[in-house]
Amino acid sequence: QVQLVESGGGSVQSGGSLRLSCAASGSSIHNYCMGWFRQAPGKEREGVVIIGTEEDTTYADSTKGRFTISRDNFKNMLYLQMNSLKSEDTASYYCAAYDQSWYGYCSGSLKAASRYQYWGQGTQVTVSS
Repeated sequence: QVQLVESGGGSVQSGGSLRLSCAASGSSIHNYCMGWFRQAPGKEREGVVIIGTEEDTTYADSTKGRFTISRDNFKNMLYLQMNSLKSEDTASYYCAAYDQSWYGYCSGSLKAASRYQYWGQGTQVTVSS
């Protein structure tokens, strides 16, 4: 099993930047498919960006060119660099993961949230205009 803990959220003005971190423990993440999801009040959870074990990535159209996901398997960390933040980015952000061996591959779909077996508690990002 993997435990995930996010950090780095906060309040920032529009156009600003934040870097989210997700610390994993309990197991090495090298064989885990991972991603960032977010949920704003009154809205459904949505996939922000996912990264496979080969560091292949899929970004939501709304975040392309502004957000960058990265993983450090040695440190057991997942990161999300968010630049040019907009008010519509305001949400709770969640780190999630699942073992690639369960499916044999990492799905490139942002809509495959049901695959993710492990979730962090979330970190709040608030962007003011």
